[in-house]
Amino acid sequence: MGRLLELPPPDGDVDLASGSIFFVGNATVILRYAGFTVLTDPNFLHAGDHAHLGYGITTERLTDPAIDVEDLPPVDFVVLSHYHGDHFDHVVEEKLDRDLPVVTTRHAAEKLAEKGFRRTYPLETWDEIRIRKGDAELAVTATPGTHAPGVLSKALPPVMGSVLEFRRGDARPLVRLYVTGDTLLFEELAEIPNRYPDIDVALVHLGGTKLFGVLLTMDAEQGVEAVKLFDADTSIPIHYDDYDVFASPLSDF
Repeated sequence: MGRLLELPPPDGDVDLASGSIFFVGNATVILRYAGFTVLTDPNFLHAGDHAHLGYGITTERLTDPAIDVEDLPPVDFVVLSHYHGDHFDHVVEEKLDRDLPVVTTRHAAEKLAEKGFRRTYPLETWDEIRIRKGDAELAVTATPGTHAPGVLSKALPPVMGSVLEFRRGDARPLVRLYVTGDTLLFEELAEIPNRYPDIDVALVHLGGTKLFGVLLTMDAEQGVEAVKLFDADTSIPIHYDDYDVFASPLSDF
């Protein structure tokens, strides 16, 4: 059994008949269902701004976000796949509420604590945290991910995918959603559909990110294989054209 995070109950009745996925840009989406509002990988830089990737490396943003960070609706918590400047940028570090819960990797939690964020919930692979809001519950489970092949992965921040299961009571999930995170296609991902065979929606990080010629996120070919592997009812590509390090556009996919 994982940890439990209790949130204040929602105001009024909760609509279980519909929800929404609002694409902000890059890997940033706003998920709304069962009374929850979840923000993923917050990145609100504008075209011409530069995100920091570590080791003095930056990448230029080519697009504007659909909304600015000041225009966010009230958010219950953040799911952060890893600590990279195109997933948690300096604008977010400055303007996001430091008491907002963030579910993320241990590495990212340590970095965020240094920036003054007080409510981080680090997960190792297959760890779970349950978030309860009234009589609805959302379980978030960290799934495998690797940001680079072989030993090069040690030079990049650890990354996680996440499975989000919305429940009311002990019945099967009302909705099961999977976010790949910035991972390449690798052997350990096969365990995800084994454990979660009925994925309703998959958000697939693409882009074919390359640094020094090395592939760091799934390109179109790997993305197609991932869609087959996870076999979600609906697969939505994200993270594909917002930065100049992306080498595999959505048209390829």
